[in-house]
Amino acid sequence: MKTLYVSQQGCYVCLKQELLLVKFKEKLIAEVQLPLLEQILIFGKSQITTQAIRACLWQNIPIAYLSRMGYCYGRIKSIEKGYRQLARYQQELAFAERFIVARSIVQAKLKNSRVLLLRQQRRKDLEILSLTIKTLDYLIEQSNKSNKLEQLMGYEGAGAASYFSAFGQLLSNPDFVFMARSKQPPGNEVNAMLSFGYQILWNHLLTLIELVGLDPYAACLHQGSERHAALASDLIEEFRAPIVDSLVLSLINRGMINLGDFEYRDGGCFLNNSGRKKFLNAFVGRMEEKISTDEKDKQPRWDLLMQQVKHFKQFIYSPAYGYQPYLIR
Repeated sequence: MKTLYVSQQGCYVCLKQELLLVKFKEKLIAEVQLPLLEQILIFGKSQITTQAIRACLWQNIPIAYLSRMGYCYGRIKSIEKGYRQLARYQQELAFAERFIVARSIVQAKLKNSRVLLLRQQRRKDLEILSLTIKTLDYLIEQSNKSNKLEQLMGYEGAGAASYFSAFGQLLSNPDFVFMARSKQPPGNEVNAMLSFGYQILWNHLLTLIELVGLDPYAACLHQGSERHAALASDLIEEFRAPIVDSLVLSLINRGMINLGDFEYRDGGCFLNNSGRKKFLNAFVGRMEEKISTDEKDKQPRWDLLMQQVKHFKQFIYSPAYGYQPYLIR
């Protein structure tokens, strides 16, 4: 089953018999057979015809409308039949089941951060990288022995602090300096890019969580509240380094973004209009790249996110099988 991502601006989706056609003006961009389609995500200023919407509803294919930053404005779904068990199962998970998943998520975050540093170490053989990699190895080992959530969160925080202490050494553009992670508000240009990228990724994960019927406020690692969809915060952890951090490094080191793409306001540093446009174009371009996933056919990198949301859904129905986070090599 495929997910149709309509991320190019100004497109429209129409119906032709059992096919959905994606067009830009009169040019055919893509076509997908309705029986093979699982869901549709429409980013920004694109649209879908009423006939196509009706056909999707008839075949139980949800449609989500998102901003270019991945914020979900709303979704169209057919009326569900039967008793809704998923959210109840999710809320009834035992602490031990939640903790095992929380530990696997923390370890995946630490391992993916370690792999990114190992890749960069091949280009820059610096002592701080070697020390940070050893620190991450130690924290991965210690987290595997942990049996308390507070302790696990401590290992995650220590790993992030160690990782970001070395992150600035990976930048080859002298205009950009990074000493430590700062969030609310971002303290400099690199932090502004990291925060912006994480927000896009978080928004998109929240959309996918909603589409599959999971409760976004019932998580394993983070604590949910009426203002915090904690499950999106759980699932983003394994993707921070391989998707956002690597993109930030690429944009800076290749000179694709410069100091003129930022503005200082409200006590912090933020991407301005030109900066946001550059970052979004690069982000969407990277997420549209076709890669091999669990499916036989190559899918856009977007599909990695849906793959993990589905894995979590499977865990809810069958906790004994656990949850396997996304790992890079």
